[in-house]
Amino acid sequence: MSRAVRHWAVVAAAGRGERFGGRRPKQYAPLLGRPVLSWTLSALLAEPVIEGIMVAIAHDDRRFARLPEAGNSRVRSCAGGARRELSVAGALRDLETELRDSDWVLVHDAARPCLQRADLRELVSGVEDDAVGGLLAVPLGDTLKAASDDQRCERTVPREGLWRALTPQMFRYGVLRRALTLCLDRERSVTDESAAVELLGLRPKLIAGRSDNLKVTRPEDLVLAAAVLQAARRR
Repeated sequence: MSRAVRHWAVVAAAGRGERFGGRRPKQYAPLLGRPVLSWTLSALLAEPVIEGIMVAIAHDDRRFARLPEAGNSRVRSCAGGARRELSVAGALRDLETELRDSDWVLVHDAARPCLQRADLRELVSGVEDDAVGGLLAVPLGDTLKAASDDQRCERTVPREGLWRALTPQMFRYGVLRRALTLCLDRERSVTDESAAVELLGLRPKLIAGRSDNLKVTRPEDLVLAAAVLQAARRR
């Protein structure tokens, strides 16, 4: 008897980009009394279809183990890399005895603490039967400008058909591992998993998500994230 298809999440938390408050990485910045990453993991743990979460962290990360969510039986950690594709590829490698090529992997940014459960369910239901996989995204509403080196407007870019990619991004384990292997072999850096899958000649499905599924990249984003989370509590 064949087993059911499984769903695991991978959280990329090894980045050494933006740091708030001195040496503290953005995923550990305080947000309503908890680190950003704590909110991110809680959002994934709230969805029972996700059997486990692999968190790719920096080799010298001493903060992760202190998170309450780190003690959850569904949460594991592994060593991440200097770039996103290295971290996600490493997490998939650690899951090779756990998952089959047909199982689903949902990759989520560590610094996206405002993921709503309805969006997560919409992604899973919208992609479950898709041959390629897909991602949460939002149609662009702002006017886009292409800039010159001296920050002058070169031209206005038509926004029709343009979407802003969010996470989670959901792909079969085998497809995603093949795509990331191709990126690494070609020394091609990508900013999300969809871009890697596109290199295989595949076209991921776009699932409309909430625009307040924001990524914390600047200190002022914490204020916005707090407002989103507080509003969610009141709903």
